[in-house]
Amino acid sequence: MALSVGRQLQSRSGIARRVLWRNSTASLSSISYSHEPDGPSMKTEVPGPKSKELFKRLETFQSSKGMKYFVDFDQSSGNYIVDADGNVILDVYQQIASMPLGYNHPDLHEALRNSTELITSIINRAALGLLPPKTLPDNLKNSLLKIAPKGLTEVTTMACGTCANENALKAAFIWYRNKERGDINPTEEEMRTSLLGKPPGSTPYTVMSFQGGFHGRTLGALTLTRSKPIHKVDIPCFDFPVAPFPKLKYPLEEFTAENEAEEKRCLEIVSEMIHEWNQAGKNVAALIVEPIQAEGGDNHASPMFFRGLQAICKEFGTAFIVDEVQTGCGATGKFWAHEYWNLETPPDIVTFSKKMSTGGYYQKAEFRPDAPFRIFNTWMGDPNKLIIIREVIKIIEKYDLVTNAYNIGEKLIGGLKDLENTYPELFSKVRGVGTFCAFDLCDVATRTKFLANARNRGVDMDGCGTSTIRFRPALIFGQKHLDILLDTMNSAAKDLVDSKRSTAN
Repeated sequence: MALSVGRQLQSRSGIARRVLWRNSTASLSSISYSHEPDGPSMKTEVPGPKSKELFKRLETFQSSKGMKYFVDFDQSSGNYIVDADGNVILDVYQQIASMPLGYNHPDLHEALRNSTELITSIINRAALGLLPPKTLPDNLKNSLLKIAPKGLTEVTTMACGTCANENALKAAFIWYRNKERGDINPTEEEMRTSLLGKPPGSTPYTVMSFQGGFHGRTLGALTLTRSKPIHKVDIPCFDFPVAPFPKLKYPLEEFTAENEAEEKRCLEIVSEMIHEWNQAGKNVAALIVEPIQAEGGDNHASPMFFRGLQAICKEFGTAFIVDEVQTGCGATGKFWAHEYWNLETPPDIVTFSKKMSTGGYYQKAEFRPDAPFRIFNTWMGDPNKLIIIREVIKIIEKYDLVTNAYNIGEKLIGGLKDLENTYPELFSKVRGVGTFCAFDLCDVATRTKFLANARNRGVDMDGCGTSTIRFRPALIFGQKHLDILLDTMNSAAKDLVDSKRSTAN
């Protein structure tokens, strides 16, 4: 029997890998892939002629810049996306990390096929903050509150990750001002001056974020976003503090002392900056951080670093906000990535979206708005998304998909490290937890060629940071998909190496 490239690479490198299997309520083999294609099937280059024609049509009234290709969602299934030209592609990016069960999961179809509740919710979209449906308490209890981070018992829904972060900041500002004022009721002077954008009604409070972070594209969230200039250029920015995020050296096991020193350095700067900004009257009301800086290049830090951040926040009375928009919902092998930190107390606020179907944030009770319309918009999320995530959670539990992400993620990391050893001139800094994995290529141009080569072979990945490739597969990603992924990556890498050698000669 022919070995997959992952196994071939392991054999050549002589690396023995031990995979930690955890108890599960359903074995990995119980995840059915019968609804999926057997594998990729390519008819054209990507984008193909039909996608190109659709781009031309779209460009007559809307920009299509940044779009890859058009999708036939009716034909897409499981881990496979089908484009307008009929190309069947293994998708390990899944709508920017937003598809927990892949495409058209049969269990989800079955659960929602004849759902009058869902149809009613779609047709009669409720303004949740004003006239919610009578099903809202039960739907929240059986969906978002069922998988709430430990210690957080309250949730506020929003439409997306950006507005989740934006409103989490507002909640933190209100909480901080209430503490400082010693009263939840603003004065008449504060009410009057707030409409003028003047103190004392408009406070000078700030939020600390980190170099390389990404928290959204509305004005407040965009101020906190520090990953790519194209996100921010030409747009006004609040004067908020930004701290360095640790730049770890890899392999981690070879640079333990150096990485500990780097994290300690960053923590000292965070503490010094909060003190300085507070002394200057620009009090740091909140600190926001991603468990893994996704858009910034899949940058990691140790649990010790994050515990240190929380300790600093407690010292200064600063709200500790964890942005789990991309890391939440199981991809890291835990439902919430911050569970790996073993915090003594929960974060003050945890934001979410993407795989969670809806956006929003969990909060400690003291962050609940003290008056109506303080945290408010027309929709306050979307009730039909609560119905969907309720059913998604049932499927995640049925097949123990969080454990699956952990287990197959260990094999993914192993395969990537084998590729790194085989092509050291191309790959470096393999890192990740669960299937939330990444590696760096030698430069941007090589990454662009590698991604295009792999896509035309039937595997769609994507980049982040400067020269990083990241993996964001669905929670149903399994061994057969991993074998195809590693085979394709090996072929694409070999093409690049052969091309470089040919050019050099």
